[in-house]
Amino acid sequence: MINVTDRAKDKISALRAAESYSDVYNIRVSVKGGGCSGLMYDLDFDSAIKEEDKIFEDKGIKILVDKKSLLYLLGTTLDFSDGLNGKGFQFINPNANRTCGCGESFAV
Repeated sequence: MINVTDRAKDKISALRAAESYSDVYNIRVSVKGGGCSGLMYDLDFDSAIKEEDKIFEDKGIKILVDKKSLLYLLGTTLDFSDGLNGKGFQFINPNANRTCGCGESFAV
């Protein structure tokens, strides 16, 4: 399961409206190689659901995850932080044993 905080839900809804995306556009979360810790999160809107995708829904937000990324993301919570020290979207990932200072990359 991948969870979404209320702050992340509100920001996703605001971004979807600002970009004029309909509810057909879901959130795709994936993991790619790179970053200072070895793996990076990738977050985007996507209207295509692939056969191998696992679909999670929390607070009305559908999240699409490919099979490879799912191994790294199970149990993760997507949060959003703004303000003076805000970092934007943040992944609270129980599978990560090391993260970089920016919070955009991790290692398992």
